Amino acid sequence: MENSFQKGIQDGIPIALGYLSVSFAFGMMAANQGIPLWASVMISFTNLTSAGQFAALSIIATGGSLIEMILSQFVINLRYFLMSLSLTQKIDPRLGTAKRALISYAVTDEIFAVSTSRYAGVGFHYMAGLMLLPIFGWTMGTFLGGAISSLLPLALRDALGIMIYGMFLAIILPPCRRSREIFIVVIIASLMSCVFQLLSAVIAIGSGFVIILCTIVGAGIGAWLYPVGGEEEHHG
Repeated sequence: MENSFQKGIQDGIPIALGYLSVSFAFGMMAANQGIPLWASVMISFTNLTSAGQFAALSIIATGGSLIEMILSQFVINLRYFLMSLSLTQKIDPRLGTAKRALISYAVTDEIFAVSTSRYAGVGFHYMAGLMLLPIFGWTMGTFLGGAISSLLPLALRDALGIMIYGMFLAIILPPCRRSREIFIVVIIASLMSCVFQLLSAVIAIGSGFVIILCTIVGAGIGAWLYPVGGEEEHHG
């Protein structure tokens, strides 16, 4: 079982560097939405969820309800429940509830992937080291993005704001190229989003509920068309 704090720090460096750039974009977008710098930094420090935070900005900007915010965050971040359950099979079984709760705070896609794929088991000291720099990178990136955005001209801020869409494309396109199933699910969700946008003048649905509906329907159709068992049987 790997339980070295120094090794955790080492494994967390590339994650932290990636988080720094993404959260920089979040900080800029939050500033453009009029969210105070201290508030955007606290959002990043207490959430550590890029998709959830960007979705929350849209809901805040449109004056969405608290229920809308709660439901959208629940759906978007539901995968972390599964990751945490899986991670319990890797961490030291002797860890108490307090330490497990602290680890669960920083279960992100990248931290989960590193901690579960590289080692047969991990201890608390390793997880603490692995979490430390990514948390700092995500929070500091938000601070830098928000602080710099407030100093830039409005036209330049709007231009730099486009980079967040490039980031999402960089995340989506590689899996779509590797998997036809993922590509179809993405297309379904995108078309639904476009339909809701076209109907926005007729049917007033908050952006948070649009995200929820697109996620559930897209994932549901994908599960129906391409069940895991069916894929295994087909390829077998």
